[in-house]
Amino acid sequence: MPGISRKKRYDRRRRTRVASRVNDLTDVQWTELVSAWGSCAYCDGTDTQFQKDCVQPISRGGRYTFRNVVPACRSCNASKCNFEVTSWLRRKRYDEKRFLERFVSINIGGTTEE
Repeated sequence: MPGISRKKRYDRRRRTRVASRVNDLTDVQWTELVSAWGSCAYCDGTDTQFQKDCVQPISRGGRYTFRNVVPACRSCNASKCNFEVTSWLRRKRYDEKRFLERFVSINIGGTTEE
């Protein structure tokens, strides 16, 4: 009888990490974030349905909160995986300064508290 696949072990660990943290991002907050960004937070793509991406990955202590989630296209979300955001932006040659300025501006100007 074969053992549990690597993907299933990873999925189980991830579900455990997510469940062990306070993840309080509401649907209203998510809608506000998508509206505030208006595009993929990383590549500025606008023609896809956005996914919730944690700036600080869950595997590195992040959680799904208003202050840690940005809208990302499927490609960027998959590519970023659990990398640290600034090093990933540099590697992809995206505009790191622009992302960070928008991220701070949206989080400071956000009307919904964490």
